[in-house]
Amino acid sequence: MIDDMSKPALEILQPDWNDIKPECVDALMTLRAGGVSSGPYGDKNGVGGFNVGAYTGDVSFCVKMNRQLAAQLVPEDPVWLKQVHGTTVVDAETATPEMQADASTSLTPGVICVVQVADCLPVLLAEKNGKAVAAVHCGWRSLAGGIIQKTVNRLRERLENPQAEFIAWLGPRIGEKDFETGEDVLEAMKATLPQAGEAFSSQGEGKYTASLTKLARMALAQVNVDTIVEANHSTYANPDLFYSYRRDGQTGRHAVMIWIKES
Repeated sequence: MIDDMSKPALEILQPDWNDIKPECVDALMTLRAGGVSSGPYGDKNGVGGFNVGAYTGDVSFCVKMNRQLAAQLVPEDPVWLKQVHGTTVVDAETATPEMQADASTSLTPGVICVVQVADCLPVLLAEKNGKAVAAVHCGWRSLAGGIIQKTVNRLRERLENPQAEFIAWLGPRIGEKDFETGEDVLEAMKATLPQAGEAFSSQGEGKYTASLTKLARMALAQVNVDTIVEANHSTYANPDLFYSYRRDGQTGRHAVMIWIKES
């Protein structure tokens, strides 16, 4: 019998891209269990949740503790951002926790790029030789604004190589059957992604369901990134492992982290 007072084991998800990623790059995503948050920020049973979102309404002490636990999973403290569903891309080497941005890049070993998600799509990028990495938070507004393209362009700018090649990991996000949107979202996407309609399915009366991963693939294609690995997980459909804002309203956030390993 499991003791009801026992702390849930800490769980992580690692991208399934070891056969193509540079050996010097590592990445992971925290899951729902293994922290100290409770209630809507807890695990599926309402305890021991691993919420790292500082602006979710959770007790700040619990978020701080969870972030400290997250830091123990990686070589250095993650470079947290204040995410605003925008398109600002920053360099993680100089970013601060109060900096408003939804993507960060790094060329420096040991610097941890991180984004927080709960239904939004996390995109991790790695230069094919391991010279640069990035983490991108892709809600629909950020996708429509071109945040993926801006991040890839910033990486190439920093590398001083406009032909630099990347691999991308599309992480767990709300499934396309559960992401209901309106005509406004479709039109916003078309402004940046002319083929966006292919990622939307009409449900009648001006309602659609949409695939964030299909939209992300279109964005990556615009900047010539065609090596893509896609996680087969819907946050909305799997409450055992994932927080979901669409499903639960008040909820926590996961950390999705990537870094270049130090020699």
